[in-house]
Amino acid sequence: MERHEIETFLTLAEELHFRRTSERLGLAQGRVSQTIKKLERRIGVPLFERTSRHVALTEVGRQLRDDLLPAHRQIQRAVARAVSAGRGITGVLNVGYSSPMAAELVLRAADTFHLQYPDCEVRIREVQLFDPFGPVRGGEVDLQLTERPLDEPDLTAGPVLFAERRVLLVPRGHPLAGHASVSVEDLARTTLVTLCGDIPHYWLDFHYPRRTPAGAPITQGPAATYWPEVLALVGAGKGVSPSCARAERYYARPDVVWVPFRDAPPVEYGLLWPAGGDTARVRAFVETLCAAADERQPAPPGI
Repeated sequence: MERHEIETFLTLAEELHFRRTSERLGLAQGRVSQTIKKLERRIGVPLFERTSRHVALTEVGRQLRDDLLPAHRQIQRAVARAVSAGRGITGVLNVGYSSPMAAELVLRAADTFHLQYPDCEVRIREVQLFDPFGPVRGGEVDLQLTERPLDEPDLTAGPVLFAERRVLLVPRGHPLAGHASVSVEDLARTTLVTLCGDIPHYWLDFHYPRRTPAGAPITQGPAATYWPEVLALVGAGKGVSPSCARAERYYARPDVVWVPFRDAPPVEYGLLWPAGGDTARVRAFVETLCAAADERQPAPPGI
């Protein structure tokens, strides 16, 4: 059997659908059908039972799949290791993330990356918002997916991978809690819970502004070190805080209401790494992350 015949057979055996098989392999559907028919003529028995609505493996087809699959996977691993060694994609890659949304993408990309480069170990860790660039500057992280903006001369800004709608976290019972949406100008009537730490001023000004776009002052309230503290302070009625809509999946609590902004820019999540640190490992993982981000469903449009 030729390699393309093995791949076509095993893909159809997994999908049990000619159109999905052709899309996955990048072949015309007729080419898939011809390859399977040719293989069946050579073996002498049908490998699939097929009707206009149904495709299933025959007993011989199931046996052939079970015999071929371990060897095919071993070949794939051997080729991947050779490619990894040839491109210098071995060793350990440390990847940081700053939120559960970013973690989802990084973890999914790491699984795909391991299949492509089995000799490169990906280690993943959370980077705290109170020190967003410390780990990458200290060599603890080679690559990071985190909230923008970024304006650091010693760090390279990679691509933005996704964006999330912005919302305002308010205490239950707050005058804004019953609104369908809020404006950035409404912040002038609130006290803002902020973050403290080794955080650049431009980053804080973007996420926790001191004035509205119209110039009205925004009262700055208590500052938290960790995100759970922000939620606790908001829930206790000490102020409000901006966030992104999808974070509610992970941090919902009964004393906090998530109200969408109708005029705030989205929160963008982008990659960064040390200037001059674009190694073969980093470049390969960035490619994998970008592909994984393209497969994600886009965030819902703003209100």
